Amino acid sequence: MFKVPDLRNKILFTLYIVLLYRIGAAIPSPGVDPEAVQAITEGGEQNGIIGLLSLFSGGALEQLSVFALGVIPYITASIIMQLLTGVIPRLQKMQEEGEGHRITQWTRYATVVLAVLQAFGFTFLFRSGSLTGGINPITNDNAGTILLVVVTMTAGTALVMWLAELITQRGIGNGMSLLIFINIVSALPGQFGIARQTSSSIWIFVLLVIIVLLMVVGIIFVEQGQRRIPIRFAKRVRGRRVMGGNTTYIPLKVNNAGVIPVIFAVSVLAFPAILVTIVPSSSDFWVSIRNFINDFSAAGSTGISSTGGLVSTGMQTLYISILFLLVVFFTYFYTALQFDPTKQAEQVQRQGGYIQGIRPGRPTAEH
Repeated sequence: MFKVPDLRNKILFTLYIVLLYRIGAAIPSPGVDPEAVQAITEGGEQNGIIGLLSLFSGGALEQLSVFALGVIPYITASIIMQLLTGVIPRLQKMQEEGEGHRITQWTRYATVVLAVLQAFGFTFLFRSGSLTGGINPITNDNAGTILLVVVTMTAGTALVMWLAELITQRGIGNGMSLLIFINIVSALPGQFGIARQTSSSIWIFVLLVIIVLLMVVGIIFVEQGQRRIPIRFAKRVRGRRVMGGNTTYIPLKVNNAGVIPVIFAVSVLAFPAILVTIVPSSSDFWVSIRNFINDFSAAGSTGISSTGGLVSTGMQTLYISILFLLVVFFTYFYTALQFDPTKQAEQVQRQGGYIQGIRPGRPTAEH
């Protein structure tokens, strides 16, 4: 593999960018107290919602590092632009006419705007201490320090977006997907450590590792699976030349929506935790609601309840059940936006293609 110069250079370049990304995720933002951050991460003081969102930043969010926001703003902006493309005719026309680069540019602008908003939001939430067990990692409460942290986190997001595009252009695979993968993988050692501590036997832990590996293999198998619908093209005679008559296929992926429904579902489940954190109230009723929602969020991330113990099995079951239902719903919703059988059938008909034994037009769309 390394004997091919082009492939070797791409792999080394990708590893170099990933190394830079992980270094940036460990560098604290200016105006952040490193000792307070260490106390938060080591003491498990972070709120469940922070642990949940930190999965997409490789733990950088709970440390308020330069790359604290990671790929979260870009993912959000991409989802918004994809949804708008599905419902706004002008954007659909631009994409069909090969002007996707303009939509990509607008996605970059939206990423920066969302990064500013999210940086302000998380900075004020960390400053209040409601997400960190009362610990304020911001050294000074003046406007200059807060603005410095926001600018640093926004610039970090722009840099992450640029690094991802460099991987896509000069490295291996899709840059943004690779960075998301790196973020999730970086959290696995900690998750395995928690599983090892809570397991009563080493064999239970080994069995858990085997199950996780089998799940990964199954996910890859389903992700690569596709149903190929054969398309035939009628022969056309132009002068002495016979054109067409070849056969191709439409690849319909088993999981056409990819990981987008999961991101949608996690975002929906994260919203109540952010809401109860923002709204200040000291009444017993509101505190009980806040603890319940925080425990619910922790069931999908840290596993540590608001009282410091482990989240109950019932809470974990509730979280997984609601997450499953949301993923199924968003999968149907997103797939309907991404793949329109009627438009696909019209495009095949315009190109002179047909499915063997199926009439063009509506029967093809129903098929």
